[in-house]
Amino acid sequence: MLKWMGEGVRGLSPAYFALVMATGIVSIASSRAGFRTIAAVLLWLNAAQYVLLWILTAWRLLRYRRAVIDDLTDHRSGPGFFSAVAATAVMGNQLILTGAYGLGLALWIFGVLLWIVLTYAIFTSLTIKETKPTIDQGITGAWLLAVVATQSIALLSALLARHFGQPIRLHVNFVALSMWLWGGMMYLWIISLIFYRYAFFRLAPADFSGPYWINMGAMAISTLAGSLLIENAADAPFLETLSPFLKGFTIFFWATGTWWIPMLVILAAWRHLYEKFPLSYDPSYWGTVFPLGMYAVCTFEMAHAMSLDFLLPIAHVFVYVALLAWVTTFAGLVQSLVSGLIPALHSANGRHDRTKT
Repeated sequence: MLKWMGEGVRGLSPAYFALVMATGIVSIASSRAGFRTIAAVLLWLNAAQYVLLWILTAWRLLRYRRAVIDDLTDHRSGPGFFSAVAATAVMGNQLILTGAYGLGLALWIFGVLLWIVLTYAIFTSLTIKETKPTIDQGITGAWLLAVVATQSIALLSALLARHFGQPIRLHVNFVALSMWLWGGMMYLWIISLIFYRYAFFRLAPADFSGPYWINMGAMAISTLAGSLLIENAADAPFLETLSPFLKGFTIFFWATGTWWIPMLVILAAWRHLYEKFPLSYDPSYWGTVFPLGMYAVCTFEMAHAMSLDFLLPIAHVFVYVALLAWVTTFAGLVQSLVSGLIPALHSANGRHDRTKT
């Protein structure tokens, strides 16, 4: 049993915090749609998941440090560590919305520090590596977790700023604006490489995994952060001055994310229906659930920030889509854990029986 757990911790994906990202944003989407009970249940579940994943991560860091370093310096797995930043910010977002401002502030501080450490550790290590993969082997949709992490800090900063007095409110709004701009800059860099990989290299069915949905999710969270900055303009003169810019780019982000949805659906159909790629649980599918929930929330918020009420039906539809995707993926997670646990228990019982004999 302990051996099974140890092997699971050793092989724990750095991107598994996407479970917390997905559960948190689906909880927020449910709350915006009026499903208060579902939102509350998912909040408590998410808090447990967040704590458990940090315990497992600490265990892995202490017991399997070499595996952590190998992941951190790998082009395909390294960007997955940014999911821990985004998960921390989404968890902080949930807590602030429930009135737990102290805990939200603590997670904001932790998230900012984590973002600084991971941003420069990951990109520096990938830059100075002597042996590097070709672009088709090294780039994946998971690279956009760097954008999501950055925008998640912008989002939490903008939300938290509302609960500070001046001049701290002004300062935190400036942090939020800066992070929002950095996130937009990084998206343009990374999506260019991903689109180049799409168009000029062979894409096998196995290559099109869940994280490619972050092509849309990164734009959705950028839209949400931009919408909050628009709403905060009354408390920050520099945001008021930039209001046309904020509104234009927020709609640009939403429109870009919307463009990606049919493309991603078509590629998913090609993968599973045409190429008959098996549809079984994979941790990367949480990278699909998060963008769906984020698209619902960002559409709600943008409609409110800019009086675009005709978009609200789209937001309501995507709440149901995100809930269905979350339930399906969580069921796959439970089934995966049970199917791995039963053989481990049988193996442990067998050893116990032999010991008694």
